[in-house]
Amino acid sequence: MDLIFRPDTKTPPKSIIFLKLAEQGSTVLANEAIRQAVAKVGRENVFFLMFEENRFILDVMDLIPRENVLTIRTKSAVSMVTNCLSRLWEIRRRKIDACIDMEFFARSSAVIAYMMGTRIRVGFHCYFGEGPHRGNLFTHRVLYNSHLHASKTFLTLVRALDNSPGAFPTFGYTPPAEMSLAHFQPQDTERAEVTAMLRELAGADSAGRTRRVILLNANASDLMPLRRWDNANYVALAKRLLETFPEVAVAFTGAPSEAPKVSQLVAEIDSPRCFSLAGKTTLRQLLIVYGLAEILVTNDSGPAHFAALTPVDVVVLFGPETPLLFGTLSPRNHNIWLGLACSPCINAWNNRQTACTDNLCMKNIPVSQVYDTVCSVYKQRISQNI
Repeated sequence: MDLIFRPDTKTPPKSIIFLKLAEQGSTVLANEAIRQAVAKVGRENVFFLMFEENRFILDVMDLIPRENVLTIRTKSAVSMVTNCLSRLWEIRRRKIDACIDMEFFARSSAVIAYMMGTRIRVGFHCYFGEGPHRGNLFTHRVLYNSHLHASKTFLTLVRALDNSPGAFPTFGYTPPAEMSLAHFQPQDTERAEVTAMLRELAGADSAGRTRRVILLNANASDLMPLRRWDNANYVALAKRLLETFPEVAVAFTGAPSEAPKVSQLVAEIDSPRCFSLAGKTTLRQLLIVYGLAEILVTNDSGPAHFAALTPVDVVVLFGPETPLLFGTLSPRNHNIWLGLACSPCINAWNNRQTACTDNLCMKNIPVSQVYDTVCSVYKQRISQNI
C-alpha cells in the first residue's frame, strides 16, 4: 500500500534512531554507520532501540550516550509487546526525525519503524529480489546489495539520508574500502583484577610468568546449531595445542548456561593447563580476557566480533554464512571457510532460513587445518613479542 500522507523528507534530520533489535555482532559491524550518524546530527541526538539483553556491546563501544539507548524487555511475550509500545510512545514524544532500520528484511521491524512516527524512515527493500516484501513503509527504500560486507550495507543506510527518496533504488555512493573499528579500553583496576584471575587459573610457566592463554569458544548451546563445530573437534584441538606448547594454557569460554557442558569438555581434556571460564566472568570482564589472551578460536558468532574490539587474534570458523559478508573487521582476523557449493545457505534474501539438516560446511573443517592456523598465528605473535 502507498503511504496515506507524504511527510517532509527533504529537510535534513536533526535526530536519528537506529533500530537493531538482536545480534550484538551486527552492532559492532555498524560502528562506522553510527559514527557517521553522530557526525551528521551530534552524539546527543543519536538514539538506538534494541532488546535489553543486547545493549551491552553498544555501551562498551561508547558511541552514543547511555541514556539514548532504549531497550525492550523480552522476558515474556506480554512484557515484550507492552514494553515495545511504551518505547514507541517515548520515541514519538521525543519527535525524532529519522529512523534507520538495520534489520535486513524483518517485517516486524518495518512495522516498528513506521509506528515510531519519524518523518524519515530508511530500510532495505527487495524490489525484484527474493527477499520478503516489506510494503512501502519506508521513505528511503535502499536496495540490499548481497555483494557488500555487512558493515558497508549498514553505512549505506546512513548515507541514504543525503539522497532524495525518489532516486532509489539508484544510489550513486561508493562505500570506502576500509571501515573504522571500535576499540575497547578497560580501566586499570578492571584489567588488574582479570589478570590476577587468569594467573590463578592458568598458573605460571617455568620462568614464573603467567602462562599464555589460548581461548576456545565451543558454543556448546543449541543456538544456531548449523554454525557449530563439533565439541570433539575442540577437545582434539585443545589436546594438540597443550602438547605442542608447554607454556600455553587453554581456556574454554561460554555463557553461564553453557557452563555444565563446557566443564565436561575440560574434564575430558584432563589437563591442569585447561580450565573453564564459562559463566565465571561478566561480559565486560570477558572482553578483558580477550585482550590478555593470544588467540580466540570460535565459530561465526557474537564473540568473534566482540574480540575484534581487543588485540587478540581471532580464528573464526564459517559454514552456513560467509566471511565475505559477515567477517570481523579486525586486522588480526583469520577466517576458515571451506566454500562448499551449497555454502553459504543462510542469507538475508531467504530471511536466514535453510533446508539444511547436515552442516557439512562445519563438519568437514578438519582439526588439522584449525591447528595449523592457530600454530602459525601463535608463532607469529611470539616472534613479534605481542
